[in-house]
Amino acid sequence: MPGDLLSPSGAIHSRVGQTYRLKYNPNHRWFYFPEMRRDEALVFKVYDSETDGRARFTPQHLVRRPATPPGSSPRQSIEARAWPSSRAAA
Repeated sequence: MPGDLLSPSGAIHSRVGQTYRLKYNPNHRWFYFPEMRRDEALVFKVYDSETDGRARFTPQHLVRRPATPPGSSPRQSIEARAWPSSRAAA
């Protein structure tokens, strides 16, 4: 929901840019993948320049699992970015 995006601008970890926070809305849908294996991955669309009604951002959130055994290794993730583009035929 566009009105649910909060935009605190500033420097984070010596990087100047813009990030978004999400305001609570009971209409949001969240998905949880507690049993992912090492050979599985999730891909998030973090930005789309189109303004025709399609999703432009994908919020994500950390979930702390109280049932995690003490001494467990922390989860690891990799962030990779790509900028695909296409040009319409003239």
